[in-house]
Amino acid sequence: QVQLVESGGGSVQPGGSLRLSCAASGRTFSLVAMGWFLQAPGKEREFVAAASWRGSRTDYADSVKGRFTISRDNAKNTVYLQMNSLKPEDTAVYYCAARKSVVADKGPDSYDYWGQGTPVTVSS
Repeated sequence: QVQLVESGGGSVQPGGSLRLSCAASGRTFSLVAMGWFLQAPGKEREFVAAASWRGSRTDYADSVKGRFTISRDNAKNTVYLQMNSLKPEDTAVYYCAARKSVVADKGPDSYDYWGQGTPVTVSS
């Protein structure tokens, strides 16, 4: 089992930045790939970013490339999502997820553990 707790969400103006954190406990964190997903009201959960077990391989949704950065600190059992140049369309609840594989994936169905989510609102 892996327990995930997100933090760092909040309200920010367009162009601003936020850093989300996801603290993991339980199963050996370094052996799982991690992902971030978002879900806007009335919409399906969408892929944002993912990192392999060492963080050496990362992948991003086209909509966030160049603005968001995923990173992980396996010594701290934590994965981060640095979000810069935020736009109103980034408004959503953000979830971190862990996959029982060292390889990251874009599909939410391939992840085994989920956090409760942290809301992000981008508005002027």
